[in-house]
Amino acid sequence: MQAGDKIVFGEYNWRVLDIQNNIALIITDTIIETRSYHDRYTDITWADCALRKYLNSAFYNRFTEDEKSRIVPVINKNPDNQWYGTKGGENTQDYIFLLSLEEAVCKYFGDSSAKLYNRNPKHKYWFESKDENNGKRGTTFNGSANSYWLRTPGRISVKAVYIKGNPSGCVGIQGNNVLEGNVSETDYFGGVRPALWLNLYN
Repeated sequence: MQAGDKIVFGEYNWRVLDIQNNIALIITDTIIETRSYHDRYTDITWADCALRKYLNSAFYNRFTEDEKSRIVPVINKNPDNQWYGTKGGENTQDYIFLLSLEEAVCKYFGDSSAKLYNRNPKHKYWFESKDENNGKRGTTFNGSANSYWLRTPGRISVKAVYIKGNPSGCVGIQGNNVLEGNVSETDYFGGVRPALWLNLYN
């Protein structure tokens, strides 16, 4: 197995992003559902948001006990937004999580760190619309273009960074509101593309 491979785990198809000491970082190949980042329109970080709680409880519990035994808990660092300085919050221990802005831009879909750490003054909302790695980040939901959340805060703490839907893959570094409208089944929410570390030989 190597980075870029696709595997099946639980009910979902996953893409391998990294392998370290027989443990693989995997992310769902596509967006699996849409949800708000938080259940109230308020300042929030990943540590306390409703989406993190959901992923590490209800979503985590969709896996069998054998499958859970292979999911490796990890301490995630939550850096500040590199353009706006919005506080990323406390480190978290997660079974299931979203990628951070830094992970999505610098590590797992190609290295665009030079553009992240050297902001173009013309770019206020999008990280880089013509970045050569955008296409690697984009994906779909039920076959159609849809944006998905990252765990990093946006320009202010009532927003969270997102990746624009396929084929764009642009990074919305200013962020979308953590809650879009009133909570109802008909409202649009950001896409959820969970990631986890998987023990390959358990």
